[in-house]
Amino acid sequence: MTVTKDDAKLNEYRGNLSTQKAAEGMNAAKNNATRLLVDAKILFSAERYPTAAALATLSIEESGKVSILRYLMQLNDADELKKEWKKYRDHRSKNGAWILPALVADGARKLHQFSETKNRDAEHTKILNQIKQISLYTDCYGKCHWSEPNNVIDESLAKLLIASAEILSGKKDTSVRELDLWMELVSPYRLTDELPYALLRWAQAMFKEGLSETSPEDYAKFVLDDDGSSKWVTKKTEKY
Repeated sequence: MTVTKDDAKLNEYRGNLSTQKAAEGMNAAKNNATRLLVDAKILFSAERYPTAAALATLSIEESGKVSILRYLMQLNDADELKKEWKKYRDHRSKNGAWILPALVADGARKLHQFSETKNRDAEHTKILNQIKQISLYTDCYGKCHWSEPNNVIDESLAKLLIASAEILSGKKDTSVRELDLWMELVSPYRLTDELPYALLRWAQAMFKEGLSETSPEDYAKFVLDDDGSSKWVTKKTEKY
């Protein structure tokens, strides 16, 4: 059998997504993130820390696809779609959330306090991408210093990355109905000041239909700075 250059080239999709296709992509990413995490844990137990760290990083990146796909399904403009699909396939655009445990440890409790997880050009996205590289490959740095995975990735770092991957891996499938509600209640307001309240309306509808166990009041406390958030649930979400 002869494999040609054309045979080896995969045709990457760059078009828009229906809620059905978005849900399929999100669940595929979640399933693969879980698979990679399980494999990382197995290797960690065998004290294969560099490879465990690399697989945990890949799991984090797969989990990072979910939010990109949620945004992608709202787009129809060809240029916007091209830009967002590029993010979907870019490592640093998907790995920013690995610092989430550290942000929580520093007291982050509100949505806006996690904004750095979405900053593709932040230093922490560069660091994790570098960790992945030195977990798998030898290289030469500085004044001709050779880097070998077994000498640079230890148990504590692998454990940290596995913990982050564990937090980020999805425990529940995304339903088409959940995304239909998002398109109806959130998407029309994504570029407006009404977005926080659109998120609350979505959370209320999700809770009412049994698609989420998070109460609208708890979700409001996360989205808004106002601890008296229950008033927003009643005033701003009367339709649901």
